Amino acid sequence: MQLNIKAFAIGLGILYGLGLFLVTWWVIAFEGITHDPTFIGRVFLGYQLSPLGSVLGLIWGFVVGAIAGGIFAWLYNRLAREQPAQASAAPASQEPPLAG
Repeated sequence: MQLNIKAFAIGLGILYGLGLFLVTWWVIAFEGITHDPTFIGRVFLGYQLSPLGSVLGLIWGFVVGAIAGGIFAWLYNRLAREQPAQASAAPASQEPPLAG
């Protein structure tokens, strides 16, 4: 089975981007807007716990998720292609064992 690299990359990008967007709004809803530096803000330029930061997180999340999804699908396809097909039936040249 082969994965569609483009579809997998876009799907993972959307998932990761929306996840970061929603988590940002979840934190904003319960703790309020803060401009304190976060670990994610150090990795993603411009990200912070604010409405603008959530949009930037959505964009960064999509980009990183798409790249990771594309690499994963490509690697999966490459490894799946190298696996030899396993025979489901015994070869025809073998004779059945004798009863006795």
